[in-house]
Amino acid sequence: MPNAKTLAKKQSDVEVLKEKLSKSKLVILTDYRGINVGDVTSIRAELRKENCEYVVAKNSTLKFAVKDTEIADLAQYLEGPTAVTFSYEDYVAPAKVLYNFAKDNDFYQIKAGIMDGKVISAEEVLKLAKLPSRETLLTQLATVLLANIRNLAVVLDQARQKQEENA
Repeated sequence: MPNAKTLAKKQSDVEVLKEKLSKSKLVILTDYRGINVGDVTSIRAELRKENCEYVVAKNSTLKFAVKDTEIADLAQYLEGPTAVTFSYEDYVAPAKVLYNFAKDNDFYQIKAGIMDGKVISAEEVLKLAKLPSRETLLTQLATVLLANIRNLAVVLDQARQKQEENA
């Protein structure tokens, strides 16, 4: 039977996870079997660049953290060793980092995720990973907007020239 100190620590761990889960835009669960310390250090460094956090969590603690919440369905993915990535700002970048690592290392598996408070499958996480980055999307948007402005300027200039010819 756990003593009061151990129980308080476990309750504290559950509360910390609940807070991180509620603050995160995207959470990704991975099975890290076969990963070595160097790989973990590399993944953490890549995720840190994207303002993400990578932690190894006990499945029992995670189950308590999601119990009686909108994301209680996440419990079905909590089998085997689980690492959790918390992203507080971006949806695509952490998915790309983990996808690229998993692509190069067959033993590393994406289990599932949470996006905006909804449980998503591994396939949906992979779809996120394959999206262009935020910067690329913004560049594409700017290009489209600038093209429209340029076209408007050309039409207005042609109208001005035609008006000058008629005058």
